Amino acid sequence: MEWRSVAALVVVAVVAVVWAAQHFWTGRPEPVRVPDAVPQAASVAPESPGPVAGTPAADQPSPSPSAGPLVVDVSGKVARPGVHRLPAGSRVEDALEAAGGVRPGTDTSGLNRARLLTDGEQVAVGVDPAPDAGPGTGADPGAAGAVGAGQPISLGAATAGQLETLPGVGPVLAGAIIAYRTENGGFQSVDQLRDVRGIGDRRFEDLRELVRP
Repeated sequence: MEWRSVAALVVVAVVAVVWAAQHFWTGRPEPVRVPDAVPQAASVAPESPGPVAGTPAADQPSPSPSAGPLVVDVSGKVARPGVHRLPAGSRVEDALEAAGGVRPGTDTSGLNRARLLTDGEQVAVGVDPAPDAGPGTGADPGAAGAVGAGQPISLGAATAGQLETLPGVGPVLAGAIIAYRTENGGFQSVDQLRDVRGIGDRRFEDLRELVRP
């Protein structure tokens, strides 16, 4: 063989060896690395959700607004009978002071001065207890009322319902009597009924024996 042929064969053999070595190297097995664990997001504090409907926090009612002023009708033997406005939480004693105090000589032994007032009630001072006085009249049991059994109705303390028991007195006339006593500080005498709108001479004669100041 010529040296050129031998050189060509050597070159081909070297190339084949290099190719085989490279193929073997790239095809060898390699160890697989386990990836690092991804840190959980638990370290970040989650936002607290708002109240969910149906839960106790969501169903809890919102605080109610504070109570407004009280409107109380103070009647009977006080210096200034009529309607007075008092702050919430007032007691009977506060109503008496707003009405100018109790008249001298008035028996208030049965009047609970420490009782809390309610809006729209009536506090009658020094008058006989009403047998049919119900809740909401503002009268203390056994003390303040508008009329006693078999006695004339007090024009200064009677409620609209009690005035309507009088002959010829309906809701309109009863309201007129209450409005008159509120504007004029009560009734000083039965004759003042003549000044109430809607009461003429004939009706006055029917009422004069059934009422008292």
